Amino acid sequence: MSLQILPLAITMMVGPQIMSAIILVTTERAVRVSLGFLAGVAVATMLGVAVTRGVFALVGNNVELGDPSDRGAAGTVVQYVLVGVLLLAALKAYVRRETAAPPKWLGALMEAGPRKAFRTGFLVILLMPSDVAVMLTVGANLEQSDSSLVSALPFVGAVVLVAALPLLALLLFHRRAERVMPRVREWLGTHSWVVNIVAYLVFVVLLL
Repeated sequence: MSLQILPLAITMMVGPQIMSAIILVTTERAVRVSLGFLAGVAVATMLGVAVTRGVFALVGNNVELGDPSDRGAAGTVVQYVLVGVLLLAALKAYVRRETAAPPKWLGALMEAGPRKAFRTGFLVILLMPSDVAVMLTVGANLEQSDSSLVSALPFVGAVVLVAALPLLALLLFHRRAERVMPRVREWLGTHSWVVNIVAYLVFVVLLL
């Protein structure tokens, strides 16, 4: 797997994903629910990469995906199409910035237990368009380079590490993190459109 794929782990968690992680560390059972969330993120990411790798394996039986370094290869063209889709998504987020608001389900996470946190981590990865686009990119890259799913483990680990940053901050800087995290949560809630645009553009830059 190409090393340029690893930084895409950052975009996997930018948006409601990292907002979920931050909200969970501000709950009473912060460590337990956060660990449940991280488990959900890990399972969903590995499953998503496995599925997309399988899809491109099936496509590769009929269409030659080519080498990752070949900009004219079918697999690379797929990545460019995803870039175009995300640029349109970024434009849409900017146009609708005045009415943008975080999903209502984020507020319910304040009362979440470990099971709900796991379910949230699982679904927030598999149902987010930007994350699906990233996993499609990873799957295409694995198929192009003829790599196994084992090669995707560093990517999955990087995603989980980014998702774990709020929990790590809480464990390392307990009192300070308890004061700062609610402020970060509030800022993200009022600037969700900025976060989304940054996620889309980072994804595009890393691919191009």
